[in-house]
Amino acid sequence: MQNLLDNDQDVLVKSSTDDFYQDIFHENSGAEYNNAIALVQKRVNGFLENTKIPFSGIKPEEIRNKVEAVNLDVPLQDYESLWNEIDEIYVNHATAYHLPEYIAHLNCPVVIPALAADVLISAINSSQDTYDQSAGGTFIERKLIAWTGEQIGYNADCDGIFTGGGSQSNLMGLLLARDYFALKFLNWNIKLNGCPPEASKFRIFVSEKSHFSNQKNASILGLGEQSIVQVVTDNRYRMDAEKLQQAITEELEKGNIPIAIVATAGTTDFGNIDPLSEIAILAKKYELWMHVDAAYGCGLLLTDKYKHLLNGIEQADSVTIDYHKSFFQPICSSAFMVRNKQHLHIIKHHADYLNPKEQDYDELPAQINKSLVQSTRRFDALKLWCTLRHMGRTKLGQYTETIIETTQQTAEIIDNDKDFELLTDSDLSVLVFRYKLDGWPGDTCKMNLHIKKKMFFNGEVLVASTKVNGIFYLKFTILNPLTTIAHINNILSIIKKHGNDYIFS
Repeated sequence: MQNLLDNDQDVLVKSSTDDFYQDIFHENSGAEYNNAIALVQKRVNGFLENTKIPFSGIKPEEIRNKVEAVNLDVPLQDYESLWNEIDEIYVNHATAYHLPEYIAHLNCPVVIPALAADVLISAINSSQDTYDQSAGGTFIERKLIAWTGEQIGYNADCDGIFTGGGSQSNLMGLLLARDYFALKFLNWNIKLNGCPPEASKFRIFVSEKSHFSNQKNASILGLGEQSIVQVVTDNRYRMDAEKLQQAITEELEKGNIPIAIVATAGTTDFGNIDPLSEIAILAKKYELWMHVDAAYGCGLLLTDKYKHLLNGIEQADSVTIDYHKSFFQPICSSAFMVRNKQHLHIIKHHADYLNPKEQDYDELPAQINKSLVQSTRRFDALKLWCTLRHMGRTKLGQYTETIIETTQQTAEIIDNDKDFELLTDSDLSVLVFRYKLDGWPGDTCKMNLHIKKKMFFNGEVLVASTKVNGIFYLKFTILNPLTTIAHINNILSIIKKHGNDYIFS
């Protein structure tokens, strides 16, 4: 009898223990997992079915008050209550990048195989540091890096690593440029000894329309923003190769030390591509590291029709790729590529518990040897793998071609309308313009700012904006192949309506 009571007690204890640990993803939590995921799937479907405009228009104070009212120390009673709360403070007011009326920033709609892969990635939760933490993941990532190198035009000597985003990849490019220069020309190891005395004279040449991460990264690297030399652009806002030559010469005459050029393949404001082949000639002439920020323009690698716009990228020492901008991948999915894999040894560090020096890395590869700031690193490469295996490069390239051609048609419509002013055409899919009613003598900048704010808080259309030479402009960033000319014409009519309301109110 006592044995039976003891057994019953063991069962009760085990049952209680299982209930206590039901929230941990493990072999006995399948029902709990399925319940949570089913309710999430319901919310996702609701988001797709019920979201008709790209933004709810909620004001910052209102959403802030909703979030601040939540007591994080008191848990909710079930998943239904949890997701109802998430609906209220997030989903119902989330920006809908998938809608054709969202043409603001560099946010693309995502493809379903990558979205499904994201669920698997989170559940298994592999870390890409070392082989023993992600066996298949190690080789999947390495194969995708090799594939990306092939698309760029690199040979088998290339290498790279998935990163958290374009700014991080650009940081890696500048760090390698700095350290490689110091090693080769000054016989100075920055990794061991810090920056050499000459570092205050290092100069990095960028377009005046290049990404702001260049200034931030120069500061992080201890070179300061003073090291960034902004080169004048041509009439399409691309780096002017002749002005680059002049800038290099001037810095040399000042006694400064040019170390690198950062070319942009797809500027954020204009979607245009610097003359990569001409820049490569100058980089070779002056023995400068050439980095190409192709965070945006990398989508051209997928299309045979427009890939020629990237001619010269294969000569770059390093390249930034953002799959989550132009390959229709969920955030985050980016990469940093180098033409010569030996250059990645500059950032290699060893830890006895993780990647000891004596380990044979041909037998047991460790991706952490190529990573700059991430030890634990998510297996984001699986999203791209699933996309390519399910859809293929050709289909993705067709999406990119559609976007470019829609942008070309949009530019023609804007340019032919006397009440709009288009600054330039685009190699990719960004158009900078403003509503400028013919003959109206008022403040056009204030009117266009009014138009943008009105559309944003109405939630009907989301566009971006920028300033060029101090003048306020609206900006279309078309990254959705589902955006048609009919959508564009409707958006332009809405812009006109709000502009006219401002003028005649």
